[in-house]
Amino acid sequence: RILCVDDEPHSAKLKCIILETAGHQATPATSAHEAITLMESNLYDVVVTDWRLGDANGRDIVVAARRQADTPVVVISGFVNEAFQSEDPLADYYLEKPVNPEELISVVNDLVKSAQTPRQVTSAPKSEASDPERRMRETISRRGRESPG
Repeated sequence: RILCVDDEPHSAKLKCIILETAGHQATPATSAHEAITLMESNLYDVVVTDWRLGDANGRDIVVAARRQADTPVVVISGFVNEAFQSEDPLADYYLEKPVNPEELISVVNDLVKSAQTPRQVTSAPKSEASDPERRMRETISRRGRESPG
């Protein structure tokens, strides 16, 4: 089950349709408040969210998802740099708008598959974990290694 959050209803629905064509059950939410309420009463395998939402920002979604069994989060935004420099916790993936539907499906499939395997939590030294540029380079590097091709 995937939760798709975007303050533009057609964008939330489009993400759901893309993921449903790949066999996922997807639920749209058009505000941070609605998404957080849904997460409080439902379990999701992955949350896909925009960063700039009308009533909050994506960090509120990431925090709520982490409280719910450490649910993986994908941020899709035209403001990826802003999102990435947010305080911890960070999302699992950051994708630029407009997102390639195949890339979205691939990322969600990978997160669903890895969620079914117990995760090992490791922490970087404080100086490394607080360096936003280094975290972005590591995320981009990780995405490059995980991408098929």
